[in-house]
Amino acid sequence: MRQKDFFTSIPQTLSDLFNEKDPCWYPLKKLKDFIVDNIKPNLPNNIPLQQPLLRPIVFMPDGSILEEFDICGATGKLRVLIDGEVIEEASILCAGAVFMDNNVQIGKSVVVEPGALIKGPTIIGDFTEVRQGAYIRGWAIFGSKCVVGHTTEVKHSIFLDNAKAGHFAYVGDSILGNNVNLGAGTKLANLPFIRKTISIPIEDKKIDTGLRKLGAILGDEVQTGCNSVTNPGVLLGKNSFVLPTCSVAPGYYPMHTIIRK
Repeated sequence: MRQKDFFTSIPQTLSDLFNEKDPCWYPLKKLKDFIVDNIKPNLPNNIPLQQPLLRPIVFMPDGSILEEFDICGATGKLRVLIDGEVIEEASILCAGAVFMDNNVQIGKSVVVEPGALIKGPTIIGDFTEVRQGAYIRGWAIFGSKCVVGHTTEVKHSIFLDNAKAGHFAYVGDSILGNNVNLGAGTKLANLPFIRKTISIPIEDKKIDTGLRKLGAILGDEVQTGCNSVTNPGVLLGKNSFVLPTCSVAPGYYPMHTIIRK
């Protein structure tokens, strides 16, 4: 299954990671090398590591810290104001957030809420929210306007633009396409009971991915219902739905699939 069957558009910044002719799981094989070659850590130098921030830190994309500001949450997302004017590009690291190391790249207008814990290397795109209690375990890339929600754990995964895992989710060794939304409690399991490389049944064959860990590849606009689970090695085509509480068996599901119990 080629990447073009799952993702309509790829940000220019990720063009070296994705190739529309490659199998859809190949970006996960290249993810670590890509991050090492492309990450530009930009956390302010005065951030204490491995302990909660004691006060909010607001900074601009060039790394400069704002000392005089107000924070408003009336719109549903925290915003930085100076003399009543919204500063769109400013990012907010709330008191109580924890950074285990400084190998983190943060785009403009990012919000990291209290209680979030982030390990590098991690790249967080513009306008993304990392909400209270989120746990990012490193080797992760988040595009523009993504959400890593309350008590959501993410490791070695890619979120394309507008991908959201808003509540109580686990995302391991997976790719979320553009505008994917995970219902509360969704788990993308990545490690089978039998510890060997993951093979995916496609038509009458089993394709060996060469990966010992592989969660799910979710094409653009996929939605999962609350408390649904994908087993290791699920390839779900564009505009598909997983209804609440379903368990999805490994395999390829073409676009517009609706998975029921």
